[in-house]
Amino acid sequence: MRLLALILQLLAATTLHAQEWSRFRGPNGSGVYDANFPTAWTAKDYLWSAAIPGRGNASPIFWQDHVYVTSAENKSGKRHVVCLSAKDGKTIWQREFADASYKLHKRNSIATSTPCVDAERLYLTWATPQHYVVQALERKTGKDLWKIDLGVYVSQHGFGASPILYEDLLILTNEQDKAGSLHALDVKTGKEVWKIARNSGNATYSAPCIYHPPGRAAEIIFTNWQHGITAVEPRTGKVKWELSCFEPTKQERAIASPIIAGDLVIGTCGFVTAQKHFVAVRPTADGKAQEVWRVEKAVAYLPTPIVKGNRIYSCSELGVFNCIDAATGKVIWQDRLDNEFSASPVLAGNAIYCIANDGEVFVVEAGEAFKLLGRSRLGEATQATPAIGAGVMVFRMEGRLVALPATK
Repeated sequence: MRLLALILQLLAATTLHAQEWSRFRGPNGSGVYDANFPTAWTAKDYLWSAAIPGRGNASPIFWQDHVYVTSAENKSGKRHVVCLSAKDGKTIWQREFADASYKLHKRNSIATSTPCVDAERLYLTWATPQHYVVQALERKTGKDLWKIDLGVYVSQHGFGASPILYEDLLILTNEQDKAGSLHALDVKTGKEVWKIARNSGNATYSAPCIYHPPGRAAEIIFTNWQHGITAVEPRTGKVKWELSCFEPTKQERAIASPIIAGDLVIGTCGFVTAQKHFVAVRPTADGKAQEVWRVEKAVAYLPTPIVKGNRIYSCSELGVFNCIDAATGKVIWQDRLDNEFSASPVLAGNAIYCIANDGEVFVVEAGEAFKLLGRSRLGEATQATPAIGAGVMVFRMEGRLVALPATK
């Protein structure tokens, strides 16, 4: 009995750790969380509401019962980092960092990059045309731990790429207009472990994810207009395989992040006024990858899709909602949400939460036919993906967080 209790305790701890929403889009960037929340609500249903300084598009993240979010003041360039209690929204600690303002795309923000967090440290990335700063703060107090500068950052639209963690490595992209690089840093010191030069073409905003091929070592997956989909060995930075599956001769950009559907790696690329590509590839044991299917009609350019079982759910910027068979790429059904979207949807239980730019939230059932479960209004504009943890779903408007409690 004691052995069984120990096993159950370890399994529970493993599940809890896997559920930590510690990066953009939560566990491995999947956007999926095992909990149920209301499908329609009003402001009186929130557990708490908290104003935060500045504005931003960065998503909140969790570690246990702490919520972390970044914001900034675009005119002055001042950056803010806030740690709040998930229980009541009260500020636990707050930091400010002075920096320069710079020209951005009208829908971008100085605080668009979502940080990542582990048990000890919070990791931040900020960039201006003169500096690409990566820094680590002590998670519980906000105390400075280390800080490095990767140099200039060139992009006509500004910065927005989010870092991730792989064991004791901080993984980040530095894919700028024309040239760029991929990096792995030691989480304790910020020291560079490896660096890969890239022919980026255009600044890339997609966040990498981890692919665990059956019977083989883990790989880090990156997407980019010029390179297509790339798999990198986490410890050495060696490129394991790469497949050019987008349109390198046309103007494109990778914004939505790659996702994993079983043994398939799925990447997205395109351009706002041109064709978009939603491509599934299957890596093979001999270090190659083969294209399995692609969808290029009414697919999402900005929001990252959701995988549930053998179905992929995708909401485009213009509200075209697709249910796609993961094995074949066949569109099972398609419908439309009457709004515009930049944030990526999240899945809680069997409900997909799609957050429109004006703050309206559409909740769609993850099923074999389109079913709108509910729609609610946050009351403010947003382009941020919500985060889930500690019994709440946290929505980030430009200058405010609200927490919706899970259903019992």
